[in-house]
Amino acid sequence: MMAVSTLPRDGMKIGIVGLGLIGGSIGLDLRSRGFYVIGVSSREQTCQKAIARGVADEAGRDLSLLATADLIFACTPLGSIEPIVRELIPHLAPDAIVTDVGSVKTPIVRVLSALWPNFVGGHPMAGTAESGIEAAIPDLFVGRPYVVTPTPETPEAAVAEVEEIARLLGAEVYRCGPEEHDRAVAWISHLPLLVSANLLAACEKEGERNIADLASKLASSGFRDTSRVGGGNPELGVMVSKYNREELLRSLSIYRDSLDEFIRDIESENWQALEQKLKLTQEARSNYKQFT
Repeated sequence: MMAVSTLPRDGMKIGIVGLGLIGGSIGLDLRSRGFYVIGVSSREQTCQKAIARGVADEAGRDLSLLATADLIFACTPLGSIEPIVRELIPHLAPDAIVTDVGSVKTPIVRVLSALWPNFVGGHPMAGTAESGIEAAIPDLFVGRPYVVTPTPETPEAAVAEVEEIARLLGAEVYRCGPEEHDRAVAWISHLPLLVSANLLAACEKEGERNIADLASKLASSGFRDTSRVGGGNPELGVMVSKYNREELLRSLSIYRDSLDEFIRDIESENWQALEQKLKLTQEARSNYKQFT
């Protein structure tokens, strides 16, 4: 059942910079719950679509539109969050709260918390294979994790307000430090992206064209699911590798060691050891609650 908000909705203004899948979906949900939503996009066509689709009450290209916003979501691509918030700060009301939706937190939180005391790092872990304002859908965040990553200096009132908005979106809220977030997400999001990409890259190295063609025709649900994230937007893979480099390299190194163990078992025909590993992975999957 969706949580009921205690926030004063009447007159509260929400700003959204970046009106793609995430920003657009936030706008759809919050407008339907009584908030006044102001959208900003670099493209005038996107602003017009946002109003037509009911994502925002008003939208434009100028960040000064957000001067009256109480809480602003920075929903731009990862590499644009810091520069956009820097540009936004001169337009903000003194008590405005700024949050982001980036999938890496430590470098963003470190810089922006120093620039704006009411900055609260955030990461709604939801999405689809689509992108852009056309992909925005209601209830995208229902039942999905929403991580909030304050520092010890972040005002509690600002953190609580972001968490309350996340609950209003139907999300399950988790609070942790930005470093903890980045290490955890390296395992369950950034590592899978690169493993999936490397699966596709390896398949493309099949030297016999007739075998490669046959494989492409035989690929079914298992290959579809395993290769999905690796076949996504290349910019995302580069950005998470750049901004979460240390934690991603750590997880890749451990993954490589584990893969080498599997290779050794197969090379030595140690089927008992291989079966034991596969039994452990079968049991381990139940630790990830959304798959139980």
